Amino acid sequence: MREALHAEWTKLRTVAGTGWLLVAVIVLTGALSAAAVAGCAAGCSDPARTSLTGVDFGQAVVAILAVLAISGEYSVGMMRVTLTAMPRRLTVLAAKATVVSGLVVLAGAVAVLVSIVAGRLLLPGLSLTDGAMLRAAGGSVLYLVLIGLLSLGVATAVRDSATAVGVVLGLLYLFPVLATAIGDPLWHRHFQQIGPMTAGLAIQATVHLDALPISPWAGIGVLAAWAVGALLTGGLVLRLRDA
Repeated sequence: MREALHAEWTKLRTVAGTGWLLVAVIVLTGALSAAAVAGCAAGCSDPARTSLTGVDFGQAVVAILAVLAISGEYSVGMMRVTLTAMPRRLTVLAAKATVVSGLVVLAGAVAVLVSIVAGRLLLPGLSLTDGAMLRAAGGSVLYLVLIGLLSLGVATAVRDSATAVGVVLGLLYLFPVLATAIGDPLWHRHFQQIGPMTAGLAIQATVHLDALPISPWAGIGVLAAWAVGALLTGGLVLRLRDA
């Protein structure tokens, strides 16, 4: 496993796009969070959640980063070399998942820190040490990691970069659209409960928790189930299909 981790880390850090994508996660998340806070500086129903709005958009860059971690190798035929050097395919996938998770934790933590500092500057009443705020901030980083793992699993299964990104973004943004389009309140609530993004982002809520379609940690559990399902599917396809 150590050799696989070293190989995957070497491949990701030597790809020029990796650094730019990590910077994009930080800049996009921080900038959009600051803009959201500035837009409701007069009064926010949930200041903590508003200060983390940028995560909704930064996740798209995380998805692209995770997809390229494996689909890029398929596009240039390097996956055959990788699997020849490391025949244990699930070890390769586990190493990729570990490296991607580490990079997303790093970029996500900085992005979330920038977001909540911007929120604190624009909303003086926002407490950075409140337990609910800490849960929302830490949960947002965990949310981004799970989005990365979900994306990696999808990319492993479908292999094509554009298709994988399309599938991931469809999963993330389709459920909120369906929830909005459905007139029935019961189905509206169900779509919010099962959607990976709508359920997962419940972790950011700090007020009126009883009114949420799903509790914060249960929502993260739903997203984790999506990520595990995607990785299991990707791992199965990786084992059964030729490179």
